[in-house]
Amino acid sequence: MTPLEKIRAMKMPFAELKGVTFVEADKDRVVAKMLVRPDLCTVSQSIHGGAVMAFADSVGAAATVINLPEDAKGTTTIESKTNFVGGAKEGATVVATATPVHRGRRTQVWQTRLETEEGKLVAIVIQTQMVL
Repeated sequence: MTPLEKIRAMKMPFAELKGVTFVEADKDRVVAKMLVRPDLCTVSQSIHGGAVMAFADSVGAAATVINLPEDAKGTTTIESKTNFVGGAKEGATVVATATPVHRGRRTQVWQTRLETEEGKLVAIVIQTQMVL
């Protein structure tokens, strides 16, 4: 099973609720897309910061899972830092690309860059995942 197939086979109900679609995956990079729907927006029809953070968390978690040691039972986010740079309007598609900063035995750190499909930077998220 490829890393992308493994991610797509995982039960990720919150990612599904947000409409996250994983499009690329290997040990060093996971890419997903999400449509900015009205229910993910603020009153100004721009993506809500919580939706940005939740999207990045789902992608970072998936990246961690395909990099877990064989004896691991799972993972959980223990820290997340989001730098908001720009917005994405309702109807846009945002792309999240997670790359590793650190992959240790007990923790993994991922940087997720969120951009519009046109390449406009929306946010950079650094998250630490604890290996269970």
